[in-house]
Amino acid sequence: MLSRRDLLWQTGGGLGGVALSAMLQDDARAAARNEPKPRAANAMPEWRHRTGVLHHPPRAKRVVQLFMGGACSHLDTFDYKPFLEKNHGKKSDFGEHVEAFQNGLGPWMKSPFKFRPYGQTGKMLSDVVAPLGDVVDDMAFIHNLVGKTGVHSQATYLQATGFQMPGFPGMGCWVSYALGSENDNLPTFVVLPDNRGFASNGPKNWHAAFLPADHQGTIIRPGAKNPIADLFPDKGGYVTRASDAAGQALLKRLNSKHAESRPGDGRLDARIRSYELAARMQLAAPEALDISKEPQHVMRLYGLDHGHVGSWPKEINPLEETHYMGRKCLVARRLLERGVRFVQVWSGNDNGFPRRNWDSHENIERDHGPLAIGMSTAIAGLIKDLKQRGMLDDTVILWTTEFGRMPSTQGSKGRDHNPFVFTNWLAGGGVKPGVTHGPSDEWGYKPADRSKPTTCYDIHATVLHLLGIDHERLTWRNNGIDRRLTDVHGHVISELIA
Repeated sequence: MLSRRDLLWQTGGGLGGVALSAMLQDDARAAARNEPKPRAANAMPEWRHRTGVLHHPPRAKRVVQLFMGGACSHLDTFDYKPFLEKNHGKKSDFGEHVEAFQNGLGPWMKSPFKFRPYGQTGKMLSDVVAPLGDVVDDMAFIHNLVGKTGVHSQATYLQATGFQMPGFPGMGCWVSYALGSENDNLPTFVVLPDNRGFASNGPKNWHAAFLPADHQGTIIRPGAKNPIADLFPDKGGYVTRASDAAGQALLKRLNSKHAESRPGDGRLDARIRSYELAARMQLAAPEALDISKEPQHVMRLYGLDHGHVGSWPKEINPLEETHYMGRKCLVARRLLERGVRFVQVWSGNDNGFPRRNWDSHENIERDHGPLAIGMSTAIAGLIKDLKQRGMLDDTVILWTTEFGRMPSTQGSKGRDHNPFVFTNWLAGGGVKPGVTHGPSDEWGYKPADRSKPTTCYDIHATVLHLLGIDHERLTWRNNGIDRRLTDVHGHVISELIA
């Protein structure tokens, strides 16, 4: 009798055979994995979905997480502070000792951008995020979010994984584990990084850690010569169809020996499943990433009708930021409508100079301006596009960053780190539109009600709730502990649920 691995390889030699085997063996593979599912108490009703059991009826079935790497200033985008306009240039006085990250305790600093009211709600937005004014009534703002640290790497981990240290699965990994994909030919969790490089921590932000490895994020770089690394051999390279088949045969022999000596080790199964997915992606991914057939009115939504060709200027500029962010958001929509469960879109790479991220210590106007115009144009297009396709109703959009920035000046035009309060916003599936939860204080330094801040755990719990998942019951036992995305914290923000 053939083992499962023998069947996979003897059905055909290269990736094509693996793909055929995978499609024929879905049920057997799922049983063989014997992976834990989201835990549900017997006393509570269960709602079936494609790959397992939900804890309650879902309001959404997919997520887009938009992450502004480097710490976007809430005070220059979404959190309007008349106090700073009135007291601009005066000596800052917080009424308490302030722990600055660098030296950002200069005078009070108003935003260099004008704020104006938008939508039926009259929400005040700065001019550099004005494109979002068209969809602001679909958004729910959280202005009293607090972090735990002003260090980029730790703060990014916290927002991305729920922990300040490496070794924990990204949010998209937990969603992948809980819900699986609606398309067997594409990954469940896709990451679209900044075109200039990774933000703090790089791939550790979307690593599966102790969850099965097939739940980690798959990196795709839209518009790049090779958008998915190692999916296709380089044209004209030394890898041929015959050598590829020979390599797969060698892997088969090595995998068999490895598995025989290590019964119960699930890492090999995860690796084989990655080969299977790669085979199917060779057919599905090129079509999903091809935006050339999108109609002109859709390209216009994302700011991609600019007509620019050739190289970009050395200086950071709005058109270039719109181009790259717009392409990522359009590809995100195409992936979501093809069944990808979780797409993470990054704006901003790791520390460097001149700034190409949101870490504007030196000059908020110079750096935030182009980044914010590109970001807001692209995201406004994504919301409008999802809405016109009827997808916004069951897609959760989460906009976040690792912390905020100080209301006082660093140098003459910049802002230092502020982990004590910052802004997130949500939109889409099951989110109450046009509301604001939890104001910051009059300066935008800390929550107005310091006894009732919002944490990333609350936001993660709320997103899982919208997906039909109880955050306290989605667990994985690791080192004797039932780990979860929200650690031992988190409450669903009921005021944000429609």
